[in-house]
Amino acid sequence: MILAIIFFVIILDQITKYLAIGLKNGSIKLVENFMELVYVENRGAAFGILQGKKIILVFFTFFIIAALCYFLYKSRNRLSTISKVSISLIIGGAIGNLIDRVFRHFVIDFISVTFPNGYEFPVFNVADIAVVCGTFLLIIAFVKTDDFEEIQ
Repeated sequence: MILAIIFFVIILDQITKYLAIGLKNGSIKLVENFMELVYVENRGAAFGILQGKKIILVFFTFFIIAALCYFLYKSRNRLSTISKVSISLIIGGAIGNLIDRVFRHFVIDFISVTFPNGYEFPVFNVADIAVVCGTFLLIIAFVKTDDFEEIQ
């Protein structure tokens, strides 16, 4: 299950980014005045921070992926399903964006949301969705399970 989730996220992320390249010459409105698909090259991290700091971002992302994989491997027999799913989503999303950083030197973002008050949320992608959903599930796992008690 763990590897299936990770690979599913990576494959879905890479396919959607490949399709998003076709948006370089325009956008597709999904919901008028709310959501559209656009092509953005993000050379930073979340919300555009650390622009142009590719080496730092690659190293940090690789470190986080390695740490999560190690934790998941060492704790796999005692973790609840929600914990395994949450960590798998985070790993898959992190790998999806890492692939972009290493091979394209930027991350392709393409989902644009504008709220009714005019606020334009930073453009994001499938990998970002997986990381955010995984993080929310991880918070739930922290609260609802004893999975993260001190490891013996």
